[in-house]
Amino acid sequence: MGEILFISHRIPFPPDRGDKIRSHHVLKALAEIAPVHVATFADDERDEHFEPDLARLAASYRLVHRRKPLAVAGGQALASGRPLSLAAFHDARLEAYVRDVLAQRPIEAIYVFSGQMAQYVPEDFQGRVVADLVDVDSAKFEAYAAKGRGFRSLMEKREARLMRAEEARICAAADVSLLVSCAEVELLRSRLPDSSARVQAMGNGLDSVFFDPASVSPETRMLDHGGPRIIFTGQMDYAPNIEAATRAIERILPLVREVCPDASLHIVGRNPAPALMARSGRDGVMVWGRVDDIRPWLAAADMALVPLEIARGVQNKVLEAMAMALPVVLSPGAATGIDALDGQEFAVRESDAAMAQALLDLGRAPDLAKAMGDCARKWIVDHGSWAAALSRLPDYMGVRSECPADAA
Repeated sequence: MGEILFISHRIPFPPDRGDKIRSHHVLKALAEIAPVHVATFADDERDEHFEPDLARLAASYRLVHRRKPLAVAGGQALASGRPLSLAAFHDARLEAYVRDVLAQRPIEAIYVFSGQMAQYVPEDFQGRVVADLVDVDSAKFEAYAAKGRGFRSLMEKREARLMRAEEARICAAADVSLLVSCAEVELLRSRLPDSSARVQAMGNGLDSVFFDPASVSPETRMLDHGGPRIIFTGQMDYAPNIEAATRAIERILPLVREVCPDASLHIVGRNPAPALMARSGRDGVMVWGRVDDIRPWLAAADMALVPLEIARGVQNKVLEAMAMALPVVLSPGAATGIDALDGQEFAVRESDAAMAQALLDLGRAPDLAKAMGDCARKWIVDHGSWAAALSRLPDYMGVRSECPADAA
């Protein structure tokens, strides 16, 4: 095929958070199909340090540091009647790069990563468009609005309504729209006015060789704390993660410590919110912030807790913990899209009390905890590779395999 334009809301390096992990592996797979030109944003100076990695992989690229203040984006969104998500990620420099690449290079396909970036695809583009929405953003904003109050709730309702219309527009225009799980596919289909839109599931994978408990030593700073050691990982300025961590600190850990006073909860992930940092060092809670490698921290834990109440798509934090042979106690939402067996490969619980009891049961029965962790890792090795997850990507991109008759 000809060349590919890849448009992403964040630079796919380093692959250290959910969206970047997926975009990183998709970009690498696309680069094996054809030359790829990349239009993307850097969130901060650390992201910019990975520009050489992007340069080695891309045929050309434009990396723009996204500095637009939220207040400015909000004003633009209100003035234009567009979603805040689109205003926040609109940039004339990236728009010019896309226009120039399409004019100068033989681009046959555009891969859009994340719904807010479809605004860069010209309406008159004649090639193939693959829109990787990952999950249904409009449903996420509806959930935010239901939990919020006042002006913020009104803005979340507005965002949900406008993003729902944008998702419908994207799916009508794209050759195929991708989501991370069958559950997200069914949810989106139920919200689309056009039932003929092609919507498919393309799940996430995991590198089980990299995420192997035998490959790292446990983090000694975490081992200094009492057990059972419970871990929650993620981008800790992301609202659903903040909410889940707060739930774990305020509602689940105290129930565990009533029975096991030495139990400790470890929140590991970059940019922890100030409200979380204020809880660190008290009542068995430690908030560690960003770490260079999550694996030693997972290796030092006895079990993982993922009590997400707002969860969209497949949770990489769950896959990583499973690959590291940790028993995982998680909410039904956090288990979505992971076809592992409840009670064998992880433990799905809904209420705070049920989660606390599951943690206590695992803590009291080390053999049971080890068996669940071993089963979890085996499930990842057998079913969770990136090669398997992206096996249909060439088909989505319109690559035609050459059969012997065609060759003749």
